[in-house]
Amino acid sequence: MGTDGSPGVADRTIDVIVAALDEQDGIGETLGCVFAGAGSARLDVLVVDGGSRDRTRDLASQAGARVVQTEPGRARQFQEGLRATAGDAVIFLHADTRVPAGWADALLSALGQSGCVAGCFTFAFAPTPGAPASLGWVERGARLRSRWLRLPYGDQALFARRDTLDDIGGVPQACLMEDLDLVHRLQRRGRWVCLPLAIETSPRRHLEHGVWRTAARHAVATCGWWLGVPRARLRRWLAR
Repeated sequence: MGTDGSPGVADRTIDVIVAALDEQDGIGETLGCVFAGAGSARLDVLVVDGGSRDRTRDLASQAGARVVQTEPGRARQFQEGLRATAGDAVIFLHADTRVPAGWADALLSALGQSGCVAGCFTFAFAPTPGAPASLGWVERGARLRSRWLRLPYGDQALFARRDTLDDIGGVPQACLMEDLDLVHRLQRRGRWVCLPLAIETSPRRHLEHGVWRTAARHAVATCGWWLGVPRARLRRWLAR
């Protein structure tokens, strides 16, 4: 039971839904962290593959996850994962994001609090040899955005109660920024928490495309989302 007398999620199953596409180099480590941090929780770990051309599916299966395949697109993959699972709590995980020790117990404790329906973890980049100092500024900015603007991105391991996800119709099907759509809808249903435990996300995309350029693109996308710019137009802007 929750602290408000409603059905709680403690000691219930957590569905871990991982969206993946060509992630053979990291999927094993991601899933290893998931299982290592399970604590007393029961997990149903599902990797939803968007059509990988490498060994992602085989390695995910070897690591202990169930695997399903669908068309690429993170919103579509996460929604397919929801259809294929039935646990009481759900966490949406990017394939290059590592959860910390104790993540499952912290998640269940948060969702067991009165009125809490969803949340996220604190953002951090995975330690990378030779990484520029600019990554630290991006990391700090992400934490401020998450805590003060209450706009975490999907790479912060968003989680929610299953019944709340059912009430809002699951993951919004958008071509981009579906994570902010999901966060916005969940926050309207009850209390949102940002856990102090930090996940670690690979900085590879920032390093490949330029740290400040990538951060600027994210800022443009967030502002466009906030202002209601059509997603197709946003996508064209970001493709330039």
